[in-house]
Amino acid sequence: MKRAIDTSSFRPWHLFVLAALVAATAAILVARPSDPVGAILLTLAIGAAGFVGLMIYRAIMPLTQSTFPETTVMVGTRSRAAVEREKTLVLRSIKELEFDRAMGKVSEADFEEMGHRLRARAIRLMKQLDVEAVDFLAVIERELEERLGRTAEPPPPAAEVATLTCGGCGTANDGDARFCKECGATLSGAVA
Repeated sequence: MKRAIDTSSFRPWHLFVLAALVAATAAILVARPSDPVGAILLTLAIGAAGFVGLMIYRAIMPLTQSTFPETTVMVGTRSRAAVEREKTLVLRSIKELEFDRAMGKVSEADFEEMGHRLRARAIRLMKQLDVEAVDFLAVIERELEERLGRTAEPPPPAAEVATLTCGGCGTANDGDARFCKECGATLSGAVA
C-alpha cells in the first residue's frame, strides 16, 4: 500500500536542519577528529551555520513575495489590538476609580468628573471596535478551507447570547457588561 507524501507539511526549516545534519556528518567523516571535543565543536559550528542560513532565508523571503497573507487589522488609523488594549486600560481605570471612591480616597465630585470622562472614552472605544468588527469565525473558516483544499461545512447556528437592556436608554448590551455601551450607566443586572 503506497501513501502519498503530503508536501504541505514541509517547512523551510526542515531543509536547513537536514542540510546541517548532512554537512556535519560529512565533515566528521572527512576530518576524523581524534578527540570528542573537536567533533562536538565541528558539529555545533555546522549547526550554527545552518541556523544562520535559515535566518537569512527568513529575512530575504518577505522581500521577494508579492502578496502578504497576514495583515494587521486596522481600526481607523490604529491597529485593532492597540484599540482593544486601550479599552482594557480604560475599563481597568474605571474599576480602580470606583475602588478609590469606596476607600474614601476620591471625593464624590472628583469621582463624577473623572468617571464621566473615562466612561465617555470607553464608550468611544467600544463603538469604534463595534463598527470595525471583524468576523473572525469567517476568517478562520476561510483559512481552513485554503489550507485543507476543500470547502468546509457551514458552522451550526450560534446560540443566543444573553443580553442586558439599559434602563436609561434602552440599549441592548452584552450579558457580562457592567456599563451601558451607549450612555455609560451602570447596568442593574451586571455581575460584579
